[in-house]
Amino acid sequence: MRLEQRVAVITGAGRGIGRAIAERYAREGARVAVADLDSANAEEAAAAIRDAGGEALALAMDVTDEQAVDAGVQRVVDTWGRLDIAFANAGIQHIESLDKLALEHWRKVMSVHLDGAFLLTRAALRHMYAGQGGTLLYMGSVHSMEASPLKAPYVAAKHGLLGLCRAVAKEGAGHGVRSNIICPGFVRTPLVDKQIPEQARELGISEEEVIRNVMLKNTVDGEFTTVEDISELAVTLAAFPSAALTGQSVVVSHGWHMG
Repeated sequence: MRLEQRVAVITGAGRGIGRAIAERYAREGARVAVADLDSANAEEAAAAIRDAGGEALALAMDVTDEQAVDAGVQRVVDTWGRLDIAFANAGIQHIESLDKLALEHWRKVMSVHLDGAFLLTRAALRHMYAGQGGTLLYMGSVHSMEASPLKAPYVAAKHGLLGLCRAVAKEGAGHGVRSNIICPGFVRTPLVDKQIPEQARELGISEEEVIRNVMLKNTVDGEFTTVEDISELAVTLAAFPSAALTGQSVVVSHGWHMG
């Protein structure tokens, strides 16, 4: 098992990609704190890990709440005595053209993605610097590299996460901390399923056309990236043994973005 006895906290882990990563980490031997805004989802995911023989802790956490993030990370350390991996995965989406976009919607997307990632990073680094170092991971996107219409706040936030990841790699190196960012293409999660009808309405096309001609148009095989693909990479990055791999963006998109 590649993550045996490691302690990880993952935000937005009550469902979707975050939950898949949490479950995979547990199967690889990690003790996993499942943090989510929805406490019921966090409890359900943690219970599933425990039922499968793993160790898990559920955390009700609003990643935009400074006290909640600090308290949640502290609870992880109090429970298991250390923190090895912190994964900023929580995210939301808002589909709308820039000329119609309200400031409150811009700020909400930015707050969850960037403020949430910063708060988790800061809380984690304080413990990692005082201990034996660790790994910071971020859930980016192909939209960390390029843009799509109707997604300006998301695109800007995902670009920002790339910068934060690189800054952590530079600052954390002297303390034994690595950081990397995973940049998936479209993954068929509830977040993406919600976007399909929204984009169909905005673009005046069918949902099938959104999938074929928007989401998967630039892939090499017309396939969605899977949660299994992302989970495999998340384990590899968390288990990597040295700072040879830090500050990197790793794209998993069926060839949508190559660079």
